[in-house]
Amino acid sequence: MAAVTAPDKPLLRRIAHLDMDAFYASVELLRYPQLKGLPVVIGGGRRRVDELLLRGPDGTQERERRFIPVEDFPLLKDYVGRGVITTATYAARQFGVGSAMGMMKAARLCPQAIVLPVDFEEVRRFSRTFKEAITEIAPVMQDRGVDEVYIDFTDVPGGQREGGRVLARLIQKSIFDKTGLTCSIGVAPNRLLAKMASEFNKPNGISVVYAEDLQETIWPLGVRKVNGIGPKAGEKLARLGIETIGQLAAQDPQWLIGHFGKSTGAWMHRVAWGRDDSPVVTESEPVSMSRETTFDRDLHAVHDRAELGAIFTDLCQRVAQDLQRKGYVGRTIGIKLRYDDFRSVTRDQTIPDPTHDPATIRRVAGLCLKRVPLERRLRLLGVRVGGLTRPGAEHPDEGRLQPAGAHGSAPAGTTAELF
Repeated sequence: MAAVTAPDKPLLRRIAHLDMDAFYASVELLRYPQLKGLPVVIGGGRRRVDELLLRGPDGTQERERRFIPVEDFPLLKDYVGRGVITTATYAARQFGVGSAMGMMKAARLCPQAIVLPVDFEEVRRFSRTFKEAITEIAPVMQDRGVDEVYIDFTDVPGGQREGGRVLARLIQKSIFDKTGLTCSIGVAPNRLLAKMASEFNKPNGISVVYAEDLQETIWPLGVRKVNGIGPKAGEKLARLGIETIGQLAAQDPQWLIGHFGKSTGAWMHRVAWGRDDSPVVTESEPVSMSRETTFDRDLHAVHDRAELGAIFTDLCQRVAQDLQRKGYVGRTIGIKLRYDDFRSVTRDQTIPDPTHDPATIRRVAGLCLKRVPLERRLRLLGVRVGGLTRPGAEHPDEGRLQPAGAHGSAPAGTTAELF
């Protein structure tokens, strides 16, 4: 009699979320290793700090980066402006400083922190390098921004060992060998739980969660730990007496639907029970590309015309470079303004033929600017290109040139001629 072979046991779904540790700050520490262990915040205005530091006290002699004395670096207490923090080292976070916090507020919490602006080119270079290190080992990776990704471990050799911990260690080592940077990884049955798990053992940690860990590990967490529950939903849940994920899971789905609507209420119930079938998508087409900047001081369309014009042209050129580098063209060109009273306004215009030409983007964005009131001072200016396609692709509505949208609340007043 022939032997009966037991069928292979189905593989457990193992999804990882990888988050680089204080990525922007860590990139700077590679450049300036003498700052390791010190409170450092990344944010603020344009990057001129390197050339100033390299010149030295007398302004002439050039110094090596690693030999620049710590006392020569700019301090947060001396910062003046309205920039926000991109990230902070863990030493700075101990003082309550965190991402998206205003720089002036952070200066009150940690005045002794060293402040450095973001070097976007360097950050993007390291971002590409660490993602290449991942895909050499685990090819099914979903890009979620400059410093985080999802990875499907399920069918990767070693992806099932110790629930994915062995493969996570290998990826951590490969990234560190190629970049000198650390990351934290959470491995779980789905993306929802993996993202939560990646926060458990920062920095340079690995956390493995199984479906049966839901009640013990996930339910005691606050509802804001769920990716997708923001400040407003969190406040409303708190008013309803729901502060933990476990308390959310205990609610009747119909009760949640009654308070949050059919779609959101049903989603809240699912995620509280750890349910998420969303796949790791290796490629997704961007909807738009944009560049924007917040000014160090409020600028006026007439009085600061030359400065605004130079900034506007630079934003258009940067968007065009992004499109060209990534191989896209776009038909809907728009602008975003934020006034000194914090109100925002956007205007878009669609052109017949998609473009990635900086002059065309500048011209059409300039037409958008003529459709907004410009009497108030400005604190932010942005340029966006949407309706993206690959060059040569078919596009509908040939020959159309019309406004594609006008959003936001603009102050009353006449429209000034802008740069």
